[in-house]
Amino acid sequence: MASLGELERAVMDRLWSADGAVSATELRDGLADRGLALTTVHTVLTRLEQKGFVVHDDARPRRFRPRATREEHAAELMHEVLGAAGDRQAVLARFVGSVDADEARLLRELLAAAAGPDATPA
Repeated sequence: MASLGELERAVMDRLWSADGAVSATELRDGLADRGLALTTVHTVLTRLEQKGFVVHDDARPRRFRPRATREEHAAELMHEVLGAAGDRQAVLARFVGSVDADEARLLRELLAAAAGPDATPA
């Protein structure tokens, strides 16, 4: 998956936080502290669409929404990193070794749930 630049990330944060699709004008207004021109917002949205991050409707003005949730995006990035790793086990071991006790408990619960009720512990 393509990476996000700083402005692209700010736009995606707005889209992920929105309740539904958002117009470029609404995005520009939500990012008013940056002093962006509407054409800049349109350019960023076009690039995000080309990268597969957003989709738009056919209304006028167009309204944009994320293609995936923030959580789905993060999970996809994690899969991408693991896929590129030379030693997946080492990467996973390093990750597991860096989580706190609550995160480790949550990981165990999620793995047990994913394995299903008939799974036997390893």
